[in-house]
Amino acid sequence: MHGPALPGWLLVALCALSGAYCLLRIRACAGEQRRAAGGEAVMGFGMAAMALPAAVLTPPAWSWAVYAAVFGAAALHGLAGARRGGHHLHHVVGSLAMVYMAVAMAAPGAHGGHTAAGGVPLLTGALLLYYAVYVLRAGRRLVPAPAGGGAGTGDAGGAWTLRPEFTLVCRLAMGLAMLAMLVTL
Repeated sequence: MHGPALPGWLLVALCALSGAYCLLRIRACAGEQRRAAGGEAVMGFGMAAMALPAAVLTPPAWSWAVYAAVFGAAALHGLAGARRGGHHLHHVVGSLAMVYMAVAMAAPGAHGGHTAAGGVPLLTGALLLYYAVYVLRAGRRLVPAPAGGGAGTGDAGGAWTLRPEFTLVCRLAMGLAMLAMLVTL
């Protein structure tokens, strides 16, 4: 990442904590929720690794190809699951955005793991717009319902890892992190 090391480390911590929470969700749920939590855990840890400040750790040149391959495979996996629900399409967009960032970081002319041009401006702008809308929608879903609205935030299944608002916060945090990573691209 560009810029001072502190924001980079905060982004690493945010993404790693989101990935860890998603691992806990994997243990607590089953079926489609478990698959979604697994995809989100991979995304969280991958984003944490990609956000490491370049001043602290300069990744080897081949690491960007590994990121592109891992998230390319995740995108294909998400496409296969897209028939089961709309959230898989978000996973596909996220995985393809990670592939795009990895390719941009590995592009010829990259200095210290970062390109001077910042990728393709139109594509970067489209991804920024997508994630801005995603973050605003996720944030809106976290606003409490009016009193008497019948929407409770009680424990789903008795485990704190299954609370729907925690899952939304995790997704919101990763969406914000993706926005930050795209802005610094």
